[in-house]
Amino acid sequence: MDVLETSKLLDEELYSRQLYVLGLPAMQRIQGAKVLLSGLQGVGAEVAKNLVLMGVGSLTLHDPHPTCWSDLSAQFFLSEQDLGRSRAEASQELLAKLNGAVQVCIHTGDITEDLLLDFQVVVLTASELQEQLKVGTICHKHGVCFLVADTRGLVGQLFCDFGEDFTVQDPTEAEPLVAAIQHISQGSPGILTLREEADAHRFNSGDLVTFSGIEGMVELNGCAPRPLHVQRDGTLEIGDTTTFSHYLRGGVVTEVKRPKTVSHEPLDTALFQPRVVAQSPQEVHRAHCLHQAFHALHKFQQLHGRPPKPWDPVDAEMVVDLAQALESLKGTEGEPLEEQLDKALVQRVALSSAGGLSPMAAVLGAVAAQEVLKAVSKKFMPLDQWLYFDALDCLPEDEEPFPNPEDYAPRPKAEVAAEAARRLNSDLQVTPLTYQLDLTTEHIYGDNFFSSVDGVAAALDSFQARRYVAARCTHYLKPLLEAGTKGTLGSACVFIPHVTEDYRAPASAAASEDASYPVCTVRHFPSTTEHTLQWARDEFEGLFHLSAETVNCHQQALTSLAHLDESQVLTVQQVVLGVLRQRPQTWRDCVLWALGQWQLCFHYGITQLLSRFPPDKVLENGTLFWSGPKQCPRPLEFDTSQDTHLLYVLAAANLYAQMHGLPGSRDQTALRRLLKLLPLPDPQDLAPIFSSDLELASAYAEFGPEQSKQLHEALEIWTVGPPLEPLTFEKDNDFHVDFVAAAASLRAQNYGIPPADRTKTKRIVGQITPAIATTTAAVAGLVGLELYKVVGSPRPRSAFRHSYLNLAENYFSRWVPHAPAIQKFHHWKWTCWDRLEVPAGQPERTLESLLAHVQKLNGLRVRMLLHGKALLYSAGWSPEKQDQHLSRRVTDLVLEVTRQVPKPGQRVLVLELSYEGEKEDVTFPPLHYKL
Repeated sequence: MDVLETSKLLDEELYSRQLYVLGLPAMQRIQGAKVLLSGLQGVGAEVAKNLVLMGVGSLTLHDPHPTCWSDLSAQFFLSEQDLGRSRAEASQELLAKLNGAVQVCIHTGDITEDLLLDFQVVVLTASELQEQLKVGTICHKHGVCFLVADTRGLVGQLFCDFGEDFTVQDPTEAEPLVAAIQHISQGSPGILTLREEADAHRFNSGDLVTFSGIEGMVELNGCAPRPLHVQRDGTLEIGDTTTFSHYLRGGVVTEVKRPKTVSHEPLDTALFQPRVVAQSPQEVHRAHCLHQAFHALHKFQQLHGRPPKPWDPVDAEMVVDLAQALESLKGTEGEPLEEQLDKALVQRVALSSAGGLSPMAAVLGAVAAQEVLKAVSKKFMPLDQWLYFDALDCLPEDEEPFPNPEDYAPRPKAEVAAEAARRLNSDLQVTPLTYQLDLTTEHIYGDNFFSSVDGVAAALDSFQARRYVAARCTHYLKPLLEAGTKGTLGSACVFIPHVTEDYRAPASAAASEDASYPVCTVRHFPSTTEHTLQWARDEFEGLFHLSAETVNCHQQALTSLAHLDESQVLTVQQVVLGVLRQRPQTWRDCVLWALGQWQLCFHYGITQLLSRFPPDKVLENGTLFWSGPKQCPRPLEFDTSQDTHLLYVLAAANLYAQMHGLPGSRDQTALRRLLKLLPLPDPQDLAPIFSSDLELASAYAEFGPEQSKQLHEALEIWTVGPPLEPLTFEKDNDFHVDFVAAAASLRAQNYGIPPADRTKTKRIVGQITPAIATTTAAVAGLVGLELYKVVGSPRPRSAFRHSYLNLAENYFSRWVPHAPAIQKFHHWKWTCWDRLEVPAGQPERTLESLLAHVQKLNGLRVRMLLHGKALLYSAGWSPEKQDQHLSRRVTDLVLEVTRQVPKPGQRVLVLELSYEGEKEDVTFPPLHYKL
């Protein structure tokens, strides 16, 4: 059909060039196609862009993951403003603008079997192998075309499964062959000779042809397609022409393109019996090695919950080992392929696999989108079935050293900020320091450091850190510009030596930050959401960190459990003496343990508590035991249809598997099926809950010598094997947050407490301070205004301002800081900024000389302390012997009391003063004894 004879529904101008490639029938099929695309990183964005531009009927995007910095390297629809938004949501609007004729929508839920049935083609990008296998199996079962596309650094992978019986209507782009006829003989078979000898070589035996314009042998004109057989001399056999009229002249022969049938294997078969697109045996072998490399990268992700670190030789070697341990690939006939794995190739793939590159995404995204169009248009032959593309030649030559892994690690904020500041002002001298600022680094941020700065601007995340930095500024008499934000709340304060008050953390905020809850309340009698979150966080620490450390400790030496407190012993026992009596060996074992842990925490443990303290229990004073803040709990019944129940088991089993170096699974459908087959653990198989204190609030049973012996014996069994991996809670790890969120929610259900959703859980447990750019910018401006005053000539207190704002409620306040409080003792007056400074002298002062000097300064008899220890009346010193110490050097006495010598660069010893004559609680100015 002529491409100009297009449907009125098709925009001829928009698709004019494309029509000449695909033709009208194919374009009409494309226009009615429904495609699901999961994964909107670089490759996914390229696939989506191409499909929208080429006019598919509808494109559904699926990617609930939030945009992160690494996405910006190859995903051109995303920008810094999209950080934190789901990638699908952030990409939809710009994709829709590319072509108004395409419906671009978002799916936010899980990928289910019912969902997949709504589409002709499903494409997964940047997906895990388990997800690919699950979706691929469903698609193959229901005849939905299925594709997987991915890039890892400079290597790309594409897989196609169009089913076992896929018909390609037009296998090639080439126009049908048309040739002029020289002569046709009568006979069986009839022999056709073409005018141009070259035309004969363009046909192949088996091609179907029709005829037109023939004079004489008119029976051939418009006949049904006839098969050809090409002879050695270039003539063509066309079948029996014995009964036809005598050929006179003219006519043309035209090729008839015929459909071809393609049969594809499902992914679970093709994974181990791959058919790869390659042009030579060498390319086939390289593709097979890349195939194993991708498989090993998926295994690494399952085992460690993360991809290999960039340019990390240890991680790369682990990937090589995993590739070598994989099942051997099989040929088309099912026979094992005796191929040698190219370990150097796999290593290079692993080393560079973390990067996302736009050119790689463009190549794979274009080929993947073309395969989608093949699936819906039935035009052109699809891939058979794997395509591997690599550009590892872009890496440095073999003789060049690989990059340093540290160069590709996430950069500290101080370094990034320093670089950004230099770009803003090239004359600025800025030095990034990445060491923590606390007691452990005072040898770095000591006298020399603070003497080199004129002031401190601080924007810290905790009041504990703020108090410490403020104390250092007071000690060194340095101005402090202090800023903080929390959502739409912001503050900016200024503290100037001898001019304003010193920093004091808000009492309520400091108290809430330092808040802790009684152990018995958290464990047995929670009444707030915070209690349930603390319990869940403690569960994570005990089950997946402390227990692993305890087992590892016993591997080195059978040590006592005396160093563990009651709750710690409980969590160790829950792991070691739980439903499993030995280490897990399979994913099923891990699920069984997680199910037992669910029963122990949310059913069996609650029934035990209620057996000891029934709902109607009355105390001696006549009041109900379960009253006031004590909420009477109820046991839960495990139900696989409950999402929170399933999420707990899924997260717990994966964490348990990771702790034991076993592969996990994210397949919720398969997990539901497995759980229906597993029996609920018998209460006798669960670790008994116990407590050593006898209060009603905490005791279930005594943990005595017999239980300790059992636990030691169990630990001896568990120490056989490799060390366990203690897991440290990370707020950005999905399984970590999922476990805590599910555990806290279930605990809340036990006690009738409103549960926290996942977002709130992550914020509280991860100690994340809410922040938005507007508040941050306003507070930064307010601090900048105070900086003008600090760096200028000295100003009175009335010139400075504390500021507070609430952008949500349009509240803004500024006020003059208070003057420093004056303290008095007898005739002596001082503020927080004052100190007594005493030079060491030459030769160095004795204790008697120092006491005399201090008494001269304030007229009072005092004694001196260092870190709470008396120099004059230290442990072991009697007043009768004090005279013999008065003649000793101060530094010698300090060394004797503290067992420490002054740190390098330390310029002063800070001594505390106390009054001998009275018991008044007075905080005197510190004594700075200069060295």
